[in-house]
Amino acid sequence: MVETITAGVLEVAFERYGDPAGAPVVLLHGFPYDAHAYDRVAPLLADRGAHVVVPWLRGYGGTRFLDEATPRSGQQAALAHDLVALLEALDLGPAVLAGYDWGGRAACLVAMLWPERVAGLVTVDGYNVQDLSRGAEPAEPEQERHRWYQYYLHGERGRRGLAAHRAEFARLLWQEWSPGWRFTDADFAATAPAFDNPDFVDVVVHSYRHRYGLVDGDPAYAETEARIAPLPPIRVPTIVVDATRDGLGPPPDPAEHRLHFPHLVANPHLAVGHATPQEAPRLFADAVALLRF
Repeated sequence: MVETITAGVLEVAFERYGDPAGAPVVLLHGFPYDAHAYDRVAPLLADRGAHVVVPWLRGYGGTRFLDEATPRSGQQAALAHDLVALLEALDLGPAVLAGYDWGGRAACLVAMLWPERVAGLVTVDGYNVQDLSRGAEPAEPEQERHRWYQYYLHGERGRRGLAAHRAEFARLLWQEWSPGWRFTDADFAATAPAFDNPDFVDVVVHSYRHRYGLVDGDPAYAETEARIAPLPPIRVPTIVVDATRDGLGPPPDPAEHRLHFPHLVANPHLAVGHATPQEAPRLFADAVALLRF
């Protein structure tokens, strides 16, 4: 059952699994997915005694802004503040945070900035933190071609295209990023309504413009972005899950993981694509459980 709670600038929609007295675990989806990414992971963790919370991020599903005047920012600091506000609103003790893509970014940043809130971290493909100082620097052509969707959204044609073809856009990315995953029409249909959120287009477009320095961030998060800018290590117990068949490219070198995560507990490699929790739910749940919540 979907619940809602006021947390920071949002009314957050979320699902809850397991015993509320159990050790808290928060599972965070990426773009363009939603909380259904964990439909098979969350029950597995609940069966092991965890109290599992799975929210919809800003701009997705039933999550809504409380004030029309709040900027519809998709910048990384906004995602971090949303997550820490949710932990506070639900009065969750130190929680295990697990996520990928945007959700992995939020989890990494809260573990970095508010480590007292975090019992452990599971992050797909490592240090999901944007180095905004290098946003304008070109990457290797092989990497650049995977980012076509980001560059498309830099222009108004892309904004209009996303607004007109939300589900088609998302489905194409699912196919490109998880080439070995034969997801069903029902799998996609469970998530597609999340893109009908009235703030989805604004949040997504802002995210993919802000990271390249094309638009300003929300001034409310300027101090937090300044704290992120030095790219400090994340010192909580961490498991990095590497998806070796991700259509966005191979995972980072393990040496890079050790640099960013001084307390690296494990680094499993899974032969899956970008939608790691949906492609390998039991293995993902096993990775979370390694932190002994």
